Amino acid sequence: MRPSPRLFLRPAELPRLHLLARDAPPCCRRFSSAITFHAPRAAANAFFISNRLFERSNCLEFLVLKPRNSSTSAASTSSTEAHTPQTLAELPPHRRRQARKQASAAADVPMPPDASSLLTTAATAQPTNSFRRNFSIFLSLSKPRLTMLVTLTAMASYAIYPVPELLSSSATETPSLSPLTLLFLTTGTLLCSTSANTFNMLYEPKTDAKMSRTRNRPLVRRLISTRSAVLFAIMSGATGVAALYFGVNPTTSFLGLTNIVLYAGVYTPLKAVTAFNTWIGAVVGGIPPLMGWAAAAGEVATKDGSWRELLFASDGSSIGGWLLGGLLFAWQFPHFMALSWSIREEYKAAGLRMLAWTNPARNARVALRYSLVFIPLCVGLSAAGVTDWYFALTSLPINVWIIRESIRFYKHEGHKGSARGLFWASVWHLPVVMILALVHKKDMWSRAWKSVFGSSEEGEWEDDDEQEEMASMTVKDMPAQISGAQR
Repeated sequence: MRPSPRLFLRPAELPRLHLLARDAPPCCRRFSSAITFHAPRAAANAFFISNRLFERSNCLEFLVLKPRNSSTSAASTSSTEAHTPQTLAELPPHRRRQARKQASAAADVPMPPDASSLLTTAATAQPTNSFRRNFSIFLSLSKPRLTMLVTLTAMASYAIYPVPELLSSSATETPSLSPLTLLFLTTGTLLCSTSANTFNMLYEPKTDAKMSRTRNRPLVRRLISTRSAVLFAIMSGATGVAALYFGVNPTTSFLGLTNIVLYAGVYTPLKAVTAFNTWIGAVVGGIPPLMGWAAAAGEVATKDGSWRELLFASDGSSIGGWLLGGLLFAWQFPHFMALSWSIREEYKAAGLRMLAWTNPARNARVALRYSLVFIPLCVGLSAAGVTDWYFALTSLPINVWIIRESIRFYKHEGHKGSARGLFWASVWHLPVVMILALVHKKDMWSRAWKSVFGSSEEGEWEDDDEQEEMASMTVKDMPAQISGAQR
């Protein structure tokens, strides 16, 4: 038989070989015992190890290549880390955007803090008892972003109301919207929202302290006393309701008071009891468009101007207000479901029952379900005569976008960046739809055309009047002409 090959090692390499053999895989465990057995024989200048001690060839590769592989992998890792920023910087712009988007989706970046927390931070940087400090504190109590959203939806509904003239008087006797009424509507709605949000903060400072987005609010940090916050809430609510009552109409004032009671007295306590609180909050969000619609309807009311005429008109003219209210009601769900999912663990730790953590699958289903009604609602506004039919077409892309993001949110249940994508889609959806509704208001562009270039019908009417006048004059002159002819 052919003698097996032998491996030559120097005696100085034995300790190192022994350590390598100790870390070898199971297939090489016999080698360590062989080293121990033959170690006393290594008194000469050489030592021979038979290949028969290795059961597999990869055992020898493990011993020989392990130091080299480890050093090579370390070098490659360091070189990769060193060249990664340079490689990303050399990528085309669209590749860089894709890489950032993938990194953001994988990390599930939380939502930024709310405006109240940011204003509180700004207030602490101001001198004590200064005007800017106190103004920032009271402004933070109002939740300015939410209050601005509520006010704008009421103003938009007021402006969308289909009347012949928009915020301007007319030489004719046609009804027109009043800028003074709009001013009272804006001020009253803003103050009512401020009151409701302040009462909300007064009710839950303990739960706000447990959440990263709200732990910086003024009542949590005790930058304002509870007594001062209560007085501010009562004064804001009373002034807002009074402004709506005397400056607009009693129906709008009642809706503003109802919103304060629902938000501060029903929605806020239910947050710790049941996930149904989200539906109550959606009703609160749908009331401001009804307030704007009732304010505009009161300007052109022909009867007693009661709540029945303004909100339940027999001729169906009030259906536009309910469609706008339904649009805001439905919008609350994809917006809030995506927002709450990113902080679901904080809601859970604070003891606030939200679908984002009590039932994540249902949370995604609800967001998708209400996103699907945006297209029928926009078509309904066109069918009701509030907007022209081009609105149903131009609003389709933004509605398709939010539906697409809702499908992703439903498919991934908030993961892989789907919650953040739906949140930003909802942020853009509402203002775009409202602006499009204003642009496509029924007969607005035809009236603008007539005001600039005149009406062809008016010219036709003038010609008809002249012809009638000439005909009457001719008839009057006919007896004189006949008598002159007889003479």
